[in-house]
Amino acid sequence: MSGSTVHDLGSDGVAVDPVIVGFKAASLGRMIGAGLRVPDGFTIATRASVAHDGSMDDEIRAAIGRLEARAGRAVGSGAPPLLLAVRTSGPIAMPGAAATVLGVGATRASVVRLAEAAPRFAWDLWCRFLTTYAETVRDVHYTRLAKARDGVLAGRGQGQLGVDELVVLADALEDAITDVGPPLPTDAASQVLEAVHAAHRAYGSHGARYLRKRSGVPEDSGVAVTVQTMVFGSWDGSGVSGSGVARTRDPETGAKACSGAFSVGATGEIAAGSTPLATLRELDAALFSALLDAGAALERSTKDAAEIEFTVEDGALYVLETRPLPRSPAASVQIAVDLVSEGTITIPDALRRVEPAQLETLLRPVVRPGSHRRVVCKGLEASPGAATGRVVFDPEDAVSWNERNIPTVLVRVSTSQEGIQGMAAAVAVVTARGGHTSHAAVAARQMGKPCVVGCSDIQIDYSRELFYAGDSVVRKGDWLTVDGSSGEVLEGQVETSSPRVDTGALNTLLRWADSVARLKVRVNADNGADARKGREFGAAGVGLCRTEHMFFQPEALRAVRRMILANDARARQRALSELLPVQRRMFTDLFRAMAGEPVTIRLLDPPLQEFLPVRDEDISAVSQDLGVRTELLQARMEQLAEANPLLGHRGVRVGLTDPEVYRTQVRAIFEAACALQAEGVAVHPEVMIPLVSMTSEIERARAEVVEVAEAVMAEFRVRVTYAVGTMIEVPRACLIAADLAACADFFSF
Repeated sequence: MSGSTVHDLGSDGVAVDPVIVGFKAASLGRMIGAGLRVPDGFTIATRASVAHDGSMDDEIRAAIGRLEARAGRAVGSGAPPLLLAVRTSGPIAMPGAAATVLGVGATRASVVRLAEAAPRFAWDLWCRFLTTYAETVRDVHYTRLAKARDGVLAGRGQGQLGVDELVVLADALEDAITDVGPPLPTDAASQVLEAVHAAHRAYGSHGARYLRKRSGVPEDSGVAVTVQTMVFGSWDGSGVSGSGVARTRDPETGAKACSGAFSVGATGEIAAGSTPLATLRELDAALFSALLDAGAALERSTKDAAEIEFTVEDGALYVLETRPLPRSPAASVQIAVDLVSEGTITIPDALRRVEPAQLETLLRPVVRPGSHRRVVCKGLEASPGAATGRVVFDPEDAVSWNERNIPTVLVRVSTSQEGIQGMAAAVAVVTARGGHTSHAAVAARQMGKPCVVGCSDIQIDYSRELFYAGDSVVRKGDWLTVDGSSGEVLEGQVETSSPRVDTGALNTLLRWADSVARLKVRVNADNGADARKGREFGAAGVGLCRTEHMFFQPEALRAVRRMILANDARARQRALSELLPVQRRMFTDLFRAMAGEPVTIRLLDPPLQEFLPVRDEDISAVSQDLGVRTELLQARMEQLAEANPLLGHRGVRVGLTDPEVYRTQVRAIFEAACALQAEGVAVHPEVMIPLVSMTSEIERARAEVVEVAEAVMAEFRVRVTYAVGTMIEVPRACLIAADLAACADFFSF
């Protein structure tokens, strides 16, 4: 049998190999293997489409004969009639690639006979067959078919036509077919052969080649054709008939509860007049029980939650198709954990089934399912989570409103380091420009704030403090909800729900992950609150604390600017003395939150120019605040301007030319560490020197760090275990890493 071109469904092992029989038949074979009732049929193997020489015609005729023998009646006869569905499928599922012809085997004569018992059913079936046959097999142009249909439908659906009108529609469709080709064959085998040959011709079409290329399917993979007996949920017999979709678990929560929809008296029209699946239990409890058994069998077979398409024909349940259940991130976690507890899969299987991106979504607030959503604009989902706030356009407004406990959404054309303080104060960020690597996207992800970037349809008017989005006008102070997971910006205060990580399936999954982890994960945190949140999520320390983010606190930023504008060492030191207690306080909070876990602290990294204003109005305001002439501030800005800020005067180079900056930061680190150590709180600081590209740089900078650290520990009479290292981030550092290692206790990459 394995050397044949035609395979009866479920006949042997080859019938579940998608490379040979296609994705559709392989899925049907697995369902048959699980003991489910599947409409009988056969498959023409993929290799037949590659050869496309008609050599399988006799095998197809023989397969139809075997099918009729198993059914005990001929194709085209019976009530309900024995008719066939012809479907194509490749070796993998490719949306848009399948073609289907329903009702194969019907003839005008058989439909007239059937109409004596079921007139509406018969003529509706005939019209649907003619439509799909014309489109898929005979390639009748859609305009010709549309003209034939529109003349009868007159804007109505086919289901709204009376029997006489269906007869008129059938006549029009038959004329459309015979106008461009021969009449329809009057025997089932010829109709099937025509459908199979059409599928093989379509395999070589431009559209099919494009789909294969897009899906990564080899050009010579072939397409299989599956022929199955049809079952009719629209048959009016003594038992229940209808079609439905069943889900073995809840797609939103993952709870083990069968749900779905059922349409009484419908064939494949699940959405039309559907009711909750419980309707089937009320109509026929035994049928509903059989459906539950089918779902359980599929879960055992596929080792996963399933979505099932089924039809009930006159009281008999048939499973037509199954696929993995589409599910929310929360449901993915719940289902994976439940399947382990039920003994269906192992813990490693469960860990592999949940994607890291799904976990990130779960750890952020989300828009509550079912909430009313009016989308104002849409962009790229730059940072997940959801938050609601009042619109502001100026970062300083975000800061001042935050001080009054008013949540804000910062809306900008784009963001820069200058506006980082406003981003930190806002609950969410929206930009008109930018992509996933823009400043707004990167900074928001680091801060854990919802962010949508690249909203190209909005027009921002800073002077009038509003933006246009289509027909909407959003003004300063209006409420918006930002859904960073979908990229949608929603009107008003849409309800959100916070994550729960301390209980339930997610906690179980994370514990399993910890038990098998070979790597430890640290959190990026610039303050105690972020560090504490990281500990809640199981972080093994802080991997990166960006000290420059501490500089954007109002009092710290003023001190930094005074330091930059100082014209002598004494004035510079005076400004830094104002910065020292601010950083010491923040380091204390960070160390206390980590409670003994290592904390890697990067000394000042960005160029000094990033702490000075850019816009003219900001330059004037800063000049007044610092009590310096505007000309002096502008002159200093020109002096600090960088052609290439990444490779210019920044990082360790600032630490060497202005050693007071790094010495002040190191003193703040160790004063905080020593004070906590004296209280009995374990502290393990790791001081990172950024942007090193020469061994002399790290040698000199390390000596400064050690000198200050030892001096502070001597003052406090406390010993703190610490490390001094660097970040490998420029090409030269990679090339001389072996030399740098002689001066570094650790590398970060």
